Amino acid sequence: MRQALERFLAYLRDERNASPHTLRNYRSDLEQFRSYLAIPDRRGRVLEPRLEEVDHLVIREYLGHLYSRNRQKTSVARTLAALRSFFKFCVREGWLEENPARLVRTPRLPQRLPGVPTAEQVNRFLDTCAELRSARPAAERDARARALIRRDRALLELLYASGLRASELVGLNPADVNRKEQMLRVRGKGRKERLVPFGSKAAAALDRWLEAREEILAGHKGREADAVFINQRGRRLTPRGLGLIVKKYGKLFDPNWDLHPHALRHAFATHLLTEGADLRAIQELLGHRSLSTTQKYTSVSIKQLMEVYDKAHPRA
Repeated sequence: MRQALERFLAYLRDERNASPHTLRNYRSDLEQFRSYLAIPDRRGRVLEPRLEEVDHLVIREYLGHLYSRNRQKTSVARTLAALRSFFKFCVREGWLEENPARLVRTPRLPQRLPGVPTAEQVNRFLDTCAELRSARPAAERDARARALIRRDRALLELLYASGLRASELVGLNPADVNRKEQMLRVRGKGRKERLVPFGSKAAAALDRWLEAREEILAGHKGREADAVFINQRGRRLTPRGLGLIVKKYGKLFDPNWDLHPHALRHAFATHLLTEGADLRAIQELLGHRSLSTTQKYTSVSIKQLMEVYDKAHPRA
């Protein structure tokens, strides 16, 4: 099974263009399954499990083992999805005649609607975020600090203006930004490219940041001139670093607000839908493969409409 796993991961990386994050998750889930099946012999050596020995009953037993260890349904469902993909690959390669994971039912997951800030809330947040960070002692507000404030304003504006994923935003290079046409060339999941527009306020904030960006890049040997968004050491900002910045500004704006980059992506999609944008167009902007993934925002929009109706209608 070990060799089959490595072949499968290589296939995901080389042919399916899977992201490093996706590859880590698949490897983790599948290696745990392999370790569960591995049995020590009388000499203490671990016997490698064989593909043909795995049937749907073995997989069900393993999922039960995960439940016994208090794993969440979402985690179990992800593991089952990884097993289905792996055994489907094994069938395609001719190592198995059928996929044993197809006979195992996916756990029923709770329907969770993403928490979405209102348009008014996002507008007030973006209008005040620059002042929140710049309200510091004058001695600390040097040129580099001012440049970072411009960076933060630009990334916050761009997250809401374009609906990018965190990894997509930090992956932008200067060549991906068409400042004249206000368009971004984005590399999404599976390295698929798409064009995404951004508005005038995001464009103005981005222009100010790109002018100040050179102040940070200057003097850093390990600088990354190909990255639009960099940290104070001149290196490309990471998704984790982006998340910490967004969360920090959210707390400055409202101590009870747990803001993260994906919440601004949700807001982008929901507010477009509320204003009458076509669902197919939103799907293209978000980079979703399936329309069903985009349709969850329909539920969010309907929920908000019902809340307004309940509050406003005299006979609601």
